[in-house]
Amino acid sequence: MIIGLTGSIASGKSTVANMLKKYGLPIVDADVVARLVVEPGTPTLQKIVEAFGEDALTENGAMNREKIGAIVFNDEEKRKMLNSIIHPAIREEMIRQRDEHVENGAETVIMDIPLLFESKLQHFVEKILVVSVTEETQLKRLMERNQLPEEDAKARIRSQLPLTVKEQGADAVINNNGTIEQTAEQLETILRNWNVI
Repeated sequence: MIIGLTGSIASGKSTVANMLKKYGLPIVDADVVARLVVEPGTPTLQKIVEAFGEDALTENGAMNREKIGAIVFNDEEKRKMLNSIIHPAIREEMIRQRDEHVENGAETVIMDIPLLFESKLQHFVEKILVVSVTEETQLKRLMERNQLPEEDAKARIRSQLPLTVKEQGADAVINNNGTIEQTAEQLETILRNWNVI
């Protein structure tokens, strides 16, 4: 079974991903893959240099995230161009890792994809697990975690689909407003229901 794990900023998805690791389940992490595909020497980084020039690199040959961030932040066309280079590479590598785990005998693989719904990747997975919190909890956690003023935190939350929408597309929802023990109990119940453990 391929399980898609998703949530929103400050919903506690990473906490749940760590719990899943304790069950020994292989995890394909979209954020890790996103860094992997643009490492020095990768075809993806080469394409970025061709599109954005040598400025796209730092002195040691890594992707210059600050420079590229500054370029695409204010330019919709450039942002689309960057995404058209990076996103297919991320998808390809995630599928490669997923298939490798399956070939190695894994019966369950977790695909940890923060923007599962936003990127319309539901077809990658068989079940979707959403980690959700109330808007108040999400805002409070994000402000505390990232030391953000309220308006900035709200803007980041607004840049993603509302959790209520994600919940509608989920096969199961973990309500992460309580204690870590309560979250762990909910996860265990879901995994038992799905015959994962």
